[in-house]
Amino acid sequence: MTYDVLRKIIGGILLVSLIALGFSKPVQEYLQVPANITLFEGQQLDIAKAEAVSAGLSIDNTSVSLEEDNHSISLHAKENGKNEMLLELAGFPIKKVDVNVLKDFKVIPGGQSIGVKLNTVGVLVVGHHQVNTAEGKASPGETAGIKIGDIITEINGTKIEKMSDVAPFVQEAGKSGNPLQIIVSRESGKVKTELTPLKENGEETYKLGLYIRDSAAGIGTMTFYHPESKKYGALGHVISDMDTKKPIVVEDGQIVRSTVTSIEKGSNGNPGEKLARFSSDKEIIGNIVRNSPFGIFGELNRDMKNGIFDKPMPIALSHQVKEGAAQILTVVDNDEVQLFDIEIVSTIPQKFPATKGMVIKVTDQKLLDKTGGIVQGMSGSPIIQDGRIIGAVTHVFVNDPTSGYGVHIEWMLNEAGIDIYEKAEEKAS
Repeated sequence: MTYDVLRKIIGGILLVSLIALGFSKPVQEYLQVPANITLFEGQQLDIAKAEAVSAGLSIDNTSVSLEEDNHSISLHAKENGKNEMLLELAGFPIKKVDVNVLKDFKVIPGGQSIGVKLNTVGVLVVGHHQVNTAEGKASPGETAGIKIGDIITEINGTKIEKMSDVAPFVQEAGKSGNPLQIIVSRESGKVKTELTPLKENGEETYKLGLYIRDSAAGIGTMTFYHPESKKYGALGHVISDMDTKKPIVVEDGQIVRSTVTSIEKGSNGNPGEKLARFSSDKEIIGNIVRNSPFGIFGELNRDMKNGIFDKPMPIALSHQVKEGAAQILTVVDNDEVQLFDIEIVSTIPQKFPATKGMVIKVTDQKLLDKTGGIVQGMSGSPIIQDGRIIGAVTHVFVNDPTSGYGVHIEWMLNEAGIDIYEKAEEKAS
């Protein structure tokens, strides 16, 4: 046998061995271990392992410790910092995993029913109407190119903040015959236009031919409160105008306590609804500074308690949420917050903010009997799993009111301006 033939045979054996090694169960198991693991101080993560696999930490610091036996690896998050875990099979490195330990972080879960009052930036155009003039019917606003969903922010160089700001300009322009110089804001940007008000037949007033509104109100559920910063998050989804179906651009707003008076039970094809009223004292408990796809956010001027979990609780990141049993906090009667069982049907570990991170299903018979499942007004109800806040209820499935979507808590915290990802520095000795 020549040297070249022997070399080829040995090379073939090695190649087949490497390929077989790549398909072996231990290697496949560890290829599925994420390249990045994030834990909070005090957390422990257990990873199942094959006997032939060993693990070690690359950096000598106190951020994380590692224990292993023949069947598992346990990572213990000690303090804020970074490290690397190296997985080996028969002495060969097969995977490097970055381990990031975040500072312990807690918020107080909500569940309370809240009343929401939003004031828009300028006045919102919600419709056109025809002015009945001596010459016939016409809509000056529509003729001027103003669209439903536009926000009138300026008239004749003056900033418009509320509906009462508009009327004096309209009457003055109608009497003088000079068109109004209007600036509207829409998704594509700012638009300038001229509008000449028309006189209603048989009246002394002039009209724009527009339906406008400068505020909106509704109810929802508080998700979390961060006592150190006083910041809160609620609803879990954007508030849209009921007429234009477009997100409301918020100038400012307030939240007040609300009381659930009754429930319209949901059924297939017909989502139910909480019916509630603002508390009689109408005491403002917080402001609204942001209306985003992830909910409404601002600061509270007083602490809020739900009577069940009134102390700060840890949170779970999206990759730490698992399928299975969970609970929600919400109000279905008066102002009493109650705990109900649900199931996390599916969850997506998300690297970037997204509004639909979980599919949830109500399993609590008491809640099903009362509401039929998820109803309008329940949005924002915090989801609890294994003693951690993992997210909030956001939407109901129209054809199955027992099920709906949830948003991961980390994205709501991010929208509230709360940074849980404080930079972890390597503490190598």
